[in-house]
Amino acid sequence: MKKTSSLAIIPVMLAFFCMGFVDLVGIASNYVKEDLQLSDSVANVFPSLVFFWFLIFSVPTGMLMNKIGRKKTVLLSLVITVVSLFIPLLGNSFGVMLVAFSLLGIGNALMQTSINPLAVLVIGDKNLASTLTFGQFIKAIASFLAPYLAMWGAKQVIPSFGYDWRVLFMIYFVVGIISAALLWATPIYEEISGGKSSSFMDCLALLKKPIVLLSFFAIMCHVGIDVGTNTTAPKLLIERLGMTLNDAAFATSLYFIFRTIGALTGSFFLRVMKTRWFFIISVILMALSMCGMFIGTEKWMLYTAIALVGYGNSNIFSMAFSEALLSVPEKQNEVSGLMIMGLFGGTIFPLIMGFMSDAMGQAGAVAVMAVGVIYLFTYIKNIKN
Repeated sequence: MKKTSSLAIIPVMLAFFCMGFVDLVGIASNYVKEDLQLSDSVANVFPSLVFFWFLIFSVPTGMLMNKIGRKKTVLLSLVITVVSLFIPLLGNSFGVMLVAFSLLGIGNALMQTSINPLAVLVIGDKNLASTLTFGQFIKAIASFLAPYLAMWGAKQVIPSFGYDWRVLFMIYFVVGIISAALLWATPIYEEISGGKSSSFMDCLALLKKPIVLLSFFAIMCHVGIDVGTNTTAPKLLIERLGMTLNDAAFATSLYFIFRTIGALTGSFFLRVMKTRWFFIISVILMALSMCGMFIGTEKWMLYTAIALVGYGNSNIFSMAFSEALLSVPEKQNEVSGLMIMGLFGGTIFPLIMGFMSDAMGQAGAVAVMAVGVIYLFTYIKNIKN
């Protein structure tokens, strides 16, 4: 059998970077809210819409991988993502943004379902949690760059293009094209089953395994907290410190800076300590963060709380994902689809948070995220090592 070159990890990691484009929805929804004068509940439709598509497309993508292979599925996701990034360059009306964020969600659903199994194909099962965490580190770089690019564009309109904060779409559009071209040109050998592939119900039946179901809910909570902090952090600074959006946008970058640090250091810690202990430390940091964001009225306290949830939440996905993936090794594509369907938490949490913040301020949004942290405490007993 032909072997895949170890250099194939380079385009795979660049695809992880493109996977981080989805996190621009947090800062983008805040700018769209300001541009179009929307309420919190309406503005939160945008991140909710992005993650709604994970419910629809994740499991079918796992089935698609069985038919066309993991590499082609990732390539398809990159093409859809590139199209989604081009659309906002045509305008920033409510309808245009709805279409763009919908396509961004669809492309990301395909990508997140297929990129982890593709990474397994390239690097094998050894140190899977650590490798996926490093991929999350690469993804987080794109995530924390987005607010800076938006702030830069908002402060000085690019003379040749005039896209203000939307310049971040243009930059990521170019990177997406490069990533797709590099992955397309890189040979990655895989065996595609010619037999009967799993049906939708076969995939859902895997949820009968307790660890798969509980990991699914853990990922829902992880993403709900991730998207929730992404969108709520700037609003906390605006509400409690009277900052402008352009200044408060730093809160989103701060979150992703510490998520990036967490993913980078997590890839080391997961090699030298038990996964369960690292998971416990991560959730404790998140719990402290929720307390700080709920009661904090000083800049240092809010910044500390945002940093803590960034670090704590940075490795939850890879730990829960690897627990589920390794529990059913013969059904990795299907399990991957189910776990990525859990990213639907990014739809549920922001919608509830939007209504809660309209009713009682940003403390209401934080209370919703705290429910997710409580569930993660209950998940600890399911981690084997």
